[in-house]
Amino acid sequence: MHHSSSGSRCVLQNGLELTVILPRLHRFDIIDTFKTLTKELLRQEHLPKVLQKKEPHQLTDRTFFIDGSNQGLKTIPSEILALKELEEVHLENNQIAEIPQGIQQLQNTKVLYLHNNSLQDLCPELGALSSLESLDLSGNPLVISSLHVVSRLRTLRELRLYRTGLTEIPTGICKSLHHLELFGLSENFLESLPEEIVNQTKLREIYLKQNHFEVFPCDLCVLYNLEVIDLDENKLKSIPGDIGHLVRLQKFYVASNHLMSLPESLSQCSKLSVLDLTHNSIHSLPSSLELLTELTEVGLSGNRLEKVPRLLCSWVSLHLLYLRNTSLHGLRDSFKRLINLRFLDLSQNHIEHFPVQICALKNLEILALDDNKVRQLPPSISLLSNLKILGLTGNDLLSFPEEIFSLISLEKLYIGQDQGSKLSSLPENIKRLMNLKELYIENNRLEQLPASLGLMPNLEVLDCRHNLLKQLPDAICRTRNLRELLLEDNLLCCLPENLDHLVNLKVLTLMNNPMVDPPIYVCNQGNEAIWKHLKENRIRKMMATTIQAWWRGIMVRKGYGSYEELLKARKKRKIPSKGQEREKGCKGEA
Repeated sequence: MHHSSSGSRCVLQNGLELTVILPRLHRFDIIDTFKTLTKELLRQEHLPKVLQKKEPHQLTDRTFFIDGSNQGLKTIPSEILALKELEEVHLENNQIAEIPQGIQQLQNTKVLYLHNNSLQDLCPELGALSSLESLDLSGNPLVISSLHVVSRLRTLRELRLYRTGLTEIPTGICKSLHHLELFGLSENFLESLPEEIVNQTKLREIYLKQNHFEVFPCDLCVLYNLEVIDLDENKLKSIPGDIGHLVRLQKFYVASNHLMSLPESLSQCSKLSVLDLTHNSIHSLPSSLELLTELTEVGLSGNRLEKVPRLLCSWVSLHLLYLRNTSLHGLRDSFKRLINLRFLDLSQNHIEHFPVQICALKNLEILALDDNKVRQLPPSISLLSNLKILGLTGNDLLSFPEEIFSLISLEKLYIGQDQGSKLSSLPENIKRLMNLKELYIENNRLEQLPASLGLMPNLEVLDCRHNLLKQLPDAICRTRNLRELLLEDNLLCCLPENLDHLVNLKVLTLMNNPMVDPPIYVCNQGNEAIWKHLKENRIRKMMATTIQAWWRGIMVRKGYGSYEELLKARKKRKIPSKGQEREKGCKGEA
């Protein structure tokens, strides 16, 4: 065994990469870079060879990180437990049913990931890991009583118990673990938190999404270091006024509950940057929330606002704003003050005229106006020079809005019409969108596509499903970056003969077309069969052209003039065919 020159990995003499040799780096710096380097160690066929070496101590020398995830392991290999220098161990996504007693040998381990296994009971020896800072047991069918051993891990800073079937939290965990900064309890069956949660004075993040809380856990309001609270998808009806005590709160997620209002005191959470109120029953916001000047992301979709709250237009730091399905008919004039918006979702509303206030949002990159009643776009849309994604699906556009062609940065355009007016043509000027990568124009009445699509070098996805296309332009074969061509439910009977030149095309759908060339049975076999058919067609055509040219040459050399004159003469029976010539020659010889 020798160390590589970089000192970043351990390599056996046979070239097998064994594990990672690292200084003590922060775990997030090394996971992505080195995650695959230790896969070979966990393969069963390699274990005996690697770990029966005469010098096993060399295997454990300065080994700090090992990745045994997704290996189908049913137990933790003793060879891993022998690596006493380990600081980070990944064993997630296996079939491990129990933790062996030998786990106590990993006294230096700080991070242990065991999520998505088959653990029910936790052995007492797990509590001996005196250096453990991060433990993930999510996705295991744990018996609640076995969790008491976790309370012995006094150094824990992060504990994740997502999807473990919890109906309650053992009080010992809240009493004993005084250094917890992250507590993950989402997707369980919790209805309340133990009173002892107030001992978690260092807690910064708590995740309670998809539980059964009907009442906001008020004890959280005394944990003054909290920065993130996630209570999405519960049954909350109100937020207590004491929420204002959490002056360090930065992200507050309460989407998909039964909230009808918010407390005025929420305005005291002056560091709040993310507020997700999506899918509640809120009609208005308290005016005091105008003080939340650091908000960068707000979700109000699925509430019955009917009007944009006036105070919202004072949140000038907003980058993302979700107003989907909020019964809006338009925007306030002051909306144009939100000049830092990057993402705006106004889909599924009742907007009839494109809000010109949007055109002042020069930093906007994504605009969703799908499923409204917009009929046309204003020329001033050209001011959105940074717009990359535009959604106009399901509106009442009278024709393709050529104002879009001024959006030179546009990369994705959604203009399918599953409802509303149907477009009958796509202009040749579509080629002006030189940066366009994805065009979705499904559910219209297009009978043909413009040849100019072949002049769009960056086009990768073209969705023309559910139209009336009878043929494709040959020029489409020049869109060499095309990856997906969706053509199902049209009137196509043939494909361009050079379509197989699109070497990057991975997805081609032709269902519900009256295909003749290639025939349907070939189309059903997939791209390779289609490409083979097109190539064979070209070869046959090439051979036919060669034979035709040869015959023309013979006729000209025999003095019959051009091929066209020959055909005319033959029709008038003035020029004998080959058989007649042969018969005449035979009579002469006789």
